[in-house]
Amino acid sequence: MSLITRLEAVRAQIGGADAASASSAVATPPPAQGGEDPAELRPMEQLARAAVKTPTDALAGIKRRAAEELTTRLGGRITDTGLDEGDVRKMVGEALSEFIDDEQVPLTSEERRRLIREIVDEVLGLGPLQKLLDDPLVTEIMVNGANSIYVERSGRLHQTGTSFSSDSHLRRVIERIVSRIGRRIDESSPLVDARLEDGSRVNAVIPPLAVDGPSLTIRKFSAVPLTVEDLIRFESLSPAMAQVLDACVKARLNIIVSGGTGTGKTTLLNVLSSFIPEEERIVTIEDAVELQLQQDHVVRLESRPANIEGRGAITIRDLVRNSLRMRPDRIVVGEVRSGEALDMLQAMNTGHDGSISTVHSNSPRDAIARMETLVLMAGMELPLRAIREQIASAVHLIVQLSRLRDGTRRVTHITEVLGMEGEVVTLQDAFAFDFSAGVNAEGRFVGQTLPTGVRPRFIEKFADMGIYVPAEAFMPPRAMGR
Repeated sequence: MSLITRLEAVRAQIGGADAASASSAVATPPPAQGGEDPAELRPMEQLARAAVKTPTDALAGIKRRAAEELTTRLGGRITDTGLDEGDVRKMVGEALSEFIDDEQVPLTSEERRRLIREIVDEVLGLGPLQKLLDDPLVTEIMVNGANSIYVERSGRLHQTGTSFSSDSHLRRVIERIVSRIGRRIDESSPLVDARLEDGSRVNAVIPPLAVDGPSLTIRKFSAVPLTVEDLIRFESLSPAMAQVLDACVKARLNIIVSGGTGTGKTTLLNVLSSFIPEEERIVTIEDAVELQLQQDHVVRLESRPANIEGRGAITIRDLVRNSLRMRPDRIVVGEVRSGEALDMLQAMNTGHDGSISTVHSNSPRDAIARMETLVLMAGMELPLRAIREQIASAVHLIVQLSRLRDGTRRVTHITEVLGMEGEVVTLQDAFAFDFSAGVNAEGRFVGQTLPTGVRPRFIEKFADMGIYVPAEAFMPPRAMGR
């Protein structure tokens, strides 16, 4: 007998309902949605509506009474920040077991565990989102409203059968998220960009900005950061590209990771940062901490939004300026998106070689134009040529990431910045993705990111620093007889 059937039987016993009254309930269903007259529905439709609605109400009733009983039994201990989360979950689980025993709900051991887990998720976790957060295959959760939840798996979107009971239920979950990190969300401050304790990025928007109800987006991050071996296995990188990027980081080239939203810029930034030698001091600067560096000598800085009075904001630009006084060997900026681009370029040009950052753009050429725009946002009235000269002398390498139509994330370009030629910043691809290879029967791109055959100028710097990269790494397959 299923959980729903058992719960319905218990409800019928408690309510004193007999077979006749149950039959009557089936024969006279409640008014249908949308103004339909139940008498006009076919008998099978009436039976289906009655069968779906009643067990759901019974299950919701048990969950509601359990939540009320927990509040009565445990009181403020549920929200006591001084208690370890594991201890609180254990305490809540034990109280729920006692409640189910007192209610004498006939459940199998598996049904009992599932019911307790769902109630604990409602009371302590994020309700229906908790199981999605616990799913290692889900990389992003998108809630478009109480009844519309999508997830991303393997680079593709899928609609889930999960839903919230109402907009107010979704709103409570959003408030639970932001309250844990000392933030607030209400009509006066209807959007929040923050992170969960595990590092997952959260963006929430509520009415009046969100017209169709509260919206929530959670970008998950793996508890164990991906390594360069993982990216090679996923075919995001080739072994030759990984060897070249490793050498570029060790040779202290200034690198910009470019790509659109969700292309894996932060993941690649983590991988590039893993190539930094252990003996160097690293300062990371981010809007919301996402980087997971494995070195010991790391100082992590995070920007801060303004408070309710509009004061106390600390921007990325403030942190970049401050980092220059912290004796960094490397500065790693999670993303430049405003005037801090000017400070970052100046740092790269004044002895802080080996700095790494990311920027939103769709190609290496677009990355140059994007940085020009960001420098202008600093409020300095600099001529365009002076800005381009700053970029050309500061940035050595652009690594372009793309999320292709088949859902895969690939490094599509490794591009060297050569300098200025007239009024233009000149670029040269060392590696480029072969789109001409087309797609296979499953719609997956069969092309690879291949060497262009051009010998980059930074190889000379490799030689000066004693870093060896074989010449074959820059040779296209046809030149090697493959």
